[in-house]
Amino acid sequence: MKLIRSSLTRRILPIAVLLPTAALAVTAGTATAAERGGGSAEPHESGKPTVVLVHGAWADASGWNEVSESLQARGYPVVATANPLRSLSGDSDYLAARLKAVKGPIVLVGHSYGGAVITNAAAGNPDVKSLVYIAGFAPDKGEDTLKLAAKFPGSRLTDDPDAPVPTSLHAVPIGSGPTDVDLYIKPDKFSDVFLSNRLDRSKARVLAASQRPVTPVAGGEPSKAAAWRTIPSWYLVATDDRTIGTENLRYMAKRAGSTTVEVDAPHAVMETDPGAVTDLILQAAHDSRPSLAKTGTTTRTVALGSASALAVAGGAALMVRARRSGYGA
Repeated sequence: MKLIRSSLTRRILPIAVLLPTAALAVTAGTATAAERGGGSAEPHESGKPTVVLVHGAWADASGWNEVSESLQARGYPVVATANPLRSLSGDSDYLAARLKAVKGPIVLVGHSYGGAVITNAAAGNPDVKSLVYIAGFAPDKGEDTLKLAAKFPGSRLTDDPDAPVPTSLHAVPIGSGPTDVDLYIKPDKFSDVFLSNRLDRSKARVLAASQRPVTPVAGGEPSKAAAWRTIPSWYLVATDDRTIGTENLRYMAKRAGSTTVEVDAPHAVMETDPGAVTDLILQAAHDSRPSLAKTGTTTRTVALGSASALAVAGGAALMVRARRSGYGA
């Protein structure tokens, strides 16, 4: 791991804090027994895996609505969870407990800090067959999101390395301790940082008003596991990511050996390109590789084929050019 200069560390430290966790209150898709209240869910009669969607910081489970609808239309049971965004260990334990209520194979999907949560929650669960990172963190064991966010530049969360809190964030005290704060993206910064100004202003204002805060603790806690080392993974790199930074996404995807697609989209890619997100999830759900590949397939594309076209084709492949990529520090 490359050494990080102190000035860069000061600039990124708050970023870790802000790049949230993922997880779980049930805003479910297809209503199984567990979602209707109490008890374990029965295997879905379609025989298809359950897709569990985990959001990250400054978002909520409603961000998955279009993706959930598309997956349900194809017969997939869906659970879109609410993420507490309090601490990596706590959020991961919460998700791990939720996953135990799902019977049968699971495709586990995480956006942003939600990626760090699925990386921990999936460890030791034999029902999780695929991990899908949507512009998300994929930490190694012992690594925190601070290190990952500091690896390469690209985030617009701050423009002042000496600021105690990133200049794009608003800190709201929720207790008496120095870390007892909730962090929000400032409304006038939200569209640029989170959406790369790709949505109309009215929609961006609504998302800014409904954002869920994250605590500083969430980004600084080391990961206890790296499920991508034993579970096949897929990764969507947003090429205009101004929250985590595109180069940081590429680094994590390459290191994990993920099957990777690059999409011309902002960090909140589910809001701007739900079809591309759905396509990658479908590819992960249809994949039957018996073991983790040593290298991932990196796909660069301006636009992915539609989810409907992928479904008609039996999920065989994305309509894009592919190349082999190895691990690079």
